[in-house]
Amino acid sequence: MNIAITADPVIPVPPKLYGGIERIIDLLINGLVKQGHTVTLFAHKDSKVMCKLVPYKTTGNGIKDNISNALIINKTLLSNKFDIVHSFGRLGYLLPQMPLSVPKLMSYQREPTISQIKKAVKLCAKDTLAFTGCSNYITDKLKPFAQAYTVYNGIDISKYHASATVNTGAPLVFLGRIEAIKGTHTAIEIAQKTNRKLIIAGNIPAQEQDYFDTQIKPSLNEQITYIGAVDDIQKNELLQNASALLMPIHWNEPFGIVMIEAMACGTPVIGFNRGAVPEVIENGITGYYAETTHELMEKINLIHLLNRKRIREITEERFSAAVIVARYLHIYKQIIRTNENCCL
Repeated sequence: MNIAITADPVIPVPPKLYGGIERIIDLLINGLVKQGHTVTLFAHKDSKVMCKLVPYKTTGNGIKDNISNALIINKTLLSNKFDIVHSFGRLGYLLPQMPLSVPKLMSYQREPTISQIKKAVKLCAKDTLAFTGCSNYITDKLKPFAQAYTVYNGIDISKYHASATVNTGAPLVFLGRIEAIKGTHTAIEIAQKTNRKLIIAGNIPAQEQDYFDTQIKPSLNEQITYIGAVDDIQKNELLQNASALLMPIHWNEPFGIVMIEAMACGTPVIGFNRGAVPEVIENGITGYYAETTHELMEKINLIHLLNRKRIREITEERFSAAVIVARYLHIYKQIIRTNENCCL
């Protein structure tokens, strides 16, 4: 197949540090190209990918930036024959393509804006637009308005090294953006009340600096440490030597790639029963989820009952690159087939 993939302009594919969606795009491209498909990616100019790259001229998100990026995309789409256009970027970039017969797939890694979904479905030629969500939590929001499928996020599992055992005093880990909705402060509370060491890693968004300064920094000491943002090598070492990854989220996480990164290292995940957490974690097998902070603290005492080797195996079975690429290919073929039958 000849496949066009669009990304947002802000972060290169793959990302150097933070960038969950960009990691998924890179994983998908690599899998498609290895299977002989032709792929064209529209993305940040610093992207390093196995396929043809059409770079955006701007990395902004203003109106002029969006128009510029949309023109770049649609000039290429209109001058080439693509079997399907797969968007991980702005739905608006595809506006000129909506009345056309080319099959289009829009993937959501975040909460969808339903008003935009409704407008897009009305503007698109019949049976030419479908959606995916990165979890059932997201897909269920799309299904009342359009054809939608769930495709979980995945990882190149070969890049992660599992530890079958860890030291008795192995630390808990919090890995992610340092902000209130991610629950960094709750991770600290859990570590303090269970008398466990905690390593905090992740970037501090500019708007969350006050949160870090007032609710995180005062608690840092020999027991609770903050090591900043980490690259892939540092992340691997951090996770494989952790007793558990804490996911005490205070919002409905659409997926949370860090969970499967931890599980690929054999490390269990302990988090709140919100968003996609209960879809990713198999309770009592790959980790635990619960409703309250007190319940999460109780689960800390059960970590030793989990089989880290089995956690790694389950992650490979459910979230490896091969599984995710195969799922997207199946959906591509289904959308193309539906489109062809509609046009007969």
